[in-house]
Amino acid sequence: MYQALYRKYRPQTFDDVSGQMAVTQTLKTQLQTGHLSHAYLFTGSRGTGKTSCAKILAKAVNCLDLQDGNPCNRCAACQAIDSGSCMDVLEIDAASNNGVDNVRDLRDDAVYSPSQVKMRVYIIDEVHMLSLSAFNALLKIIEEPPEHLLFILATTELHKVPATILSRCQRFSFRRLSQEDIAARLQYVAYQEKIELEDDAARVLARLADGGMRDGLSLLDQCASATVGDLTAEQVYRCLGIAGERSCAELMSYILSRDSSKALALFDRLYADGKDLGAMLDELACLARDLMVIKTAPDAAVTMLSGVSTDREAGDLAKRVSAGELVRIVGVVQQTMSGFTRSASRRLDAELCILSLCQPELSMDMESINARIGRLEEQIKSGAFVSVAQAAPVRTEPSVQSTEPAPVQTEERMPQEAPAVPATPAPVGFWTDVATAARKELRPPVTGFFAPTPNAPVQGELRGDTVLLWCANAFTKELVDKPTILELVARKASAILGRPVTAKAVDRTEKPVNNEKLEQLLSFGRAHSDIIKINE
Repeated sequence: MYQALYRKYRPQTFDDVSGQMAVTQTLKTQLQTGHLSHAYLFTGSRGTGKTSCAKILAKAVNCLDLQDGNPCNRCAACQAIDSGSCMDVLEIDAASNNGVDNVRDLRDDAVYSPSQVKMRVYIIDEVHMLSLSAFNALLKIIEEPPEHLLFILATTELHKVPATILSRCQRFSFRRLSQEDIAARLQYVAYQEKIELEDDAARVLARLADGGMRDGLSLLDQCASATVGDLTAEQVYRCLGIAGERSCAELMSYILSRDSSKALALFDRLYADGKDLGAMLDELACLARDLMVIKTAPDAAVTMLSGVSTDREAGDLAKRVSAGELVRIVGVVQQTMSGFTRSASRRLDAELCILSLCQPELSMDMESINARIGRLEEQIKSGAFVSVAQAAPVRTEPSVQSTEPAPVQTEERMPQEAPAVPATPAPVGFWTDVATAARKELRPPVTGFFAPTPNAPVQGELRGDTVLLWCANAFTKELVDKPTILELVARKASAILGRPVTAKAVDRTEKPVNNEKLEQLLSFGRAHSDIIKINE
């Protein structure tokens, strides 16, 4: 029977969990030192690894051969817990067992010693669904449980958990996963499943996952099952019924140009292609939000963008719009989307929304007037508020200045023209600086490989005039061993060291060739060389 990808590739050790280094490292340290708590509370949004870490922790506390804080997954206890046959590790759904009688039965059974493993573990998922009386019945045993008992609570809504429960547990917050981490994991799963997943498609799936790894794997499973051959970004858009970054940017361009006819024609074409109206407007709102970030926080825009459009498209569109107009666009789109649930004609509402965005003069509210005034101020400030006859000669000036050499080219030639110096040891924090600088110009999923952490899939080492990129496996080496990536790393390392160096990708799992038999034959020949000479 076919198994969903998010179940098939559920993490089995703490090292397999993506993007939760603070949580997994703390749990591993507690397991190694023996300073375990009697109750844990895992909080965070959906698909971030709460239940997976709970199951890994349940195996680790009962593992017979703990490996650096990780369960071995080979002993009898680990295999029994994985198969679900261990009666001492129970996973309870609080949504369907939320009554006080259920908690009383749990409390009565918990006092008995485990029969198969060392510790009895209760994993209570969605614990916020318990009733108030059920929480009160759980208080005493969570505060003073027997030595053989461990509670692991998981919830997505921390504010619904009483303070009396919070004070009795060690709380771990699971962060939303970054797009780089999700894209890297999707590429790994696609490689294992023989799915040809392009980088752009992985980036789109990572954005749509909204910080949840399970959502990303489910979307990959859906798109891969409906596609034959390479999985591209356009096929992802077509399979999921969304407009796509190019169409969304084109629609926004028509809105900023006040071209109602082209905007409505594009909207009608997307609607005829089966695109969801809510998804189209949501993408439009996300793009407007990205443009607002670029205008108000340009330095942090790279890490704050949602990825609805490319950086170049978003930068070009941001120059044509004011912040007040973006606020109006987001407000109109959100107001239209909120009325979809009670609307008799969603298409008519969406078309009126597009028309009002293209022609703000149709509305006389304060936001529309502010947007129109802000647009005029931006045009006057930038010098674009001139007649066509005056604007014609201005367009020829950049072409004359463009012949001058750019200062960036001089900076790129500096490491090559610098005189050769003797090889020196790498400075402290050399690889951290190189990885941080390279991540700014890399794209997912390769960006996640160059994380400046000790457990990153790629670690750098300086040997002479070569930076060796030690890759965790053959899959990582296949993605990293590309001329553009190696040249980028070499350029960043040369700038830090002040001398030219090269970069080379190495698979740390490759074993050296075994020449033991060859050495035995050569030694035999050397030992009997005198006998051969005598016979001659």
